[in-house]
Order: sequence, then C-alpha cells, then structure tokens
Amino acid sequence: MTNTTVPTAAAIEAALRQALAPIHLHVLDESAAHAGHAGANGLGYGTHFRVRIGGPAFAGRSRVAQHRLVYDALQPFTDAGLHALAIEIQP
Repeated sequence: MTNTTVPTAAAIEAALRQALAPIHLHVLDESAAHAGHAGANGLGYGTHFRVRIGGPAFAGRSRVAQHRLVYDALQPFTDAGLHALAIEIQP
C-alpha cells in the first residue's frame, strides 16, 4: 500500500486475513460518522474503522497483546491515513 491510497474496509480485511487467519472478522468503515472530527479526510471514508476479530492468534494473549497484533498488521494503513481504529476481540 502506498501513502496515496485511502484505506478501505476490504483492504483492511484482506490484510488481517493474511496476517492473522481469523475465524471471525468484520471490518466497518465508520468514517462518515466522524466527518469534521480530527483525522477526517473530507471524503467520508478511509479514516475511522471498527474491527471485530477473533481466532487462534488471539488465544492466551493479554488484551494489549491482542490489540498489538491488529495494529502491527495494519501499520501500512496507519501510514496511509487510517486515523482511528476500534478493536473488538471476539471469543
């Protein structure tokens, strides 16, 4: 991903599937609800996401370690404009 590409839910989902092989995964782009807020890009998409994810990669890890897995997998998206990420770990 280049820094000129706006993150999409589909691209985030693909990256998480590749990096973490989750059993449960749902990615929502909530950017439109944050129009005018810090980090909004004026497009209404690509900046604020919610990720609901679960699978073996998260088992036995602390909440911080679980979230770090997701943040590490999505670093290229953060570099490309992802501003806010809500993470919900599913059992």
